[in-house]
Amino acid sequence: MDVKTGLFYLFSAVLLFASFRVITARNSVHAALYLVLAFSQAAAVWLMLRAEFLAIALVLVYVGAVMVLFLFVVMMLDVDAAAVRAGFWKHFPLAGLIGALFALEMAAVLMGGFRMGEEARVAVSAGWSAPGFSNTAELGKLVYSQYIYPLEVAAVILLVAIIAAIALTLRQRKDTRQIDASVQVRVKAGDRLRIVKLAPTVAAPPAPTDPADPSDPTVKQAKP
Repeated sequence: MDVKTGLFYLFSAVLLFASFRVITARNSVHAALYLVLAFSQAAAVWLMLRAEFLAIALVLVYVGAVMVLFLFVVMMLDVDAAAVRAGFWKHFPLAGLIGALFALEMAAVLMGGFRMGEEARVAVSAGWSAPGFSNTAELGKLVYSQYIYPLEVAAVILLVAIIAAIALTLRQRKDTRQIDASVQVRVKAGDRLRIVKLAPTVAAPPAPTDPADPSDPTVKQAKP
């Protein structure tokens, strides 16, 4: 086994472990950090496949932007993890069935693309080694020509996700205090300051003295 194969198995193993921990971590922040690790390992696999643009885009877009946004949303929503885990086993059979269906569909689509003949392998290798070849340019031609409609659908889905995240953060919470800015703007000076008339300063009453003090004139002296 050469070094390239060993690195592939290492990155794949860490990717599988991080993906498993994303769905099993009890803390939402820990799950997000494991997802960052999974994205970084997937980017390393893309680099080994000579897809530098996809690897850099995965790191910059998902790790640098989407995951940061996800962490902010998780922290602002203050999700009750105990309430979320309460119905985990109740919905686990349905979730497992849907996950298995997704896995079968992805396998049916991807396994056909992995069956590459020897002629196609030679053509791809020759294209990579050709002078002036850029996989970024080739990817751009495909995205904005053959896959323009899936790209627009993905953009609409991301827009809906952003609007939904903003709407969730704007919900009313009972444990926070907030002030309406329009009420602050319409306030008058008379509402801010109220002048109260107080009585003039008077002398304080004399402090009580010790009853046993003979110098106090209010204390009657006992007759001998």
